[in-house]
Amino acid sequence: GAVPARPTALEPTFTAKTELAREAKTAIARAAADLIGPGASVALSAGTTTHLCALELAARGRSDLTVVTNSAPVAEAFGSAPGDRPEVVLTGGSLTPSRALVGPLAVAALATLRVDVLLLGVHGLDADAGLTTPNLLEAETNRALVRSAGRVVVVTDSSSWGTVGLGRFGTLDDIDVLVTDDALPDTARAAVHDAGVHLTLVPTTKEAR
Repeated sequence: GAVPARPTALEPTFTAKTELAREAKTAIARAAADLIGPGASVALSAGTTTHLCALELAARGRSDLTVVTNSAPVAEAFGSAPGDRPEVVLTGGSLTPSRALVGPLAVAALATLRVDVLLLGVHGLDADAGLTTPNLLEAETNRALVRSAGRVVVVTDSSSWGTVGLGRFGTLDDIDVLVTDDALPDTARAAVHDAGVHLTLVPTTKEAR
């Protein structure tokens, strides 16, 4: 039957998204953390999955990293970690419902930086619409994050596939690696493969464990 389309400008709060697909996001965060080499400079965008990536890296004691982020929760995850902590650069900007720092200040800060790898969360991921968010200022800031990175790793659970937000900030061609869960549909896997993206699927189903 017909399914109502999700509003493209509806932006969930950080708290509302925290418990959604928690198991999948946690497994994705572990796999993404494995991709970060010694002494790397790494940017983390805003989002609940990138926040879990930050918690995972902090739990591993990755004080060798230099972290750039526009996410208040990501900065807090590293700042509250016990022991030695990595250097954290917070972009500044205006705070969104998803606790992202966005706007001209964030974009200007990112324009002066070049990081080894970006862990990028997305609201929506689609073969035609690409990478999207409901917040136009966040889309602008995410574009600046992508431009700042030598390698772009998108971290998102499979429910993001087919979701489209109002602000577009990239295409599948902008992604180097997609880390998601094994519930990603076959059609999505084919689209990702055709775009030349390396796909890492984490097992979340009982059969895959």
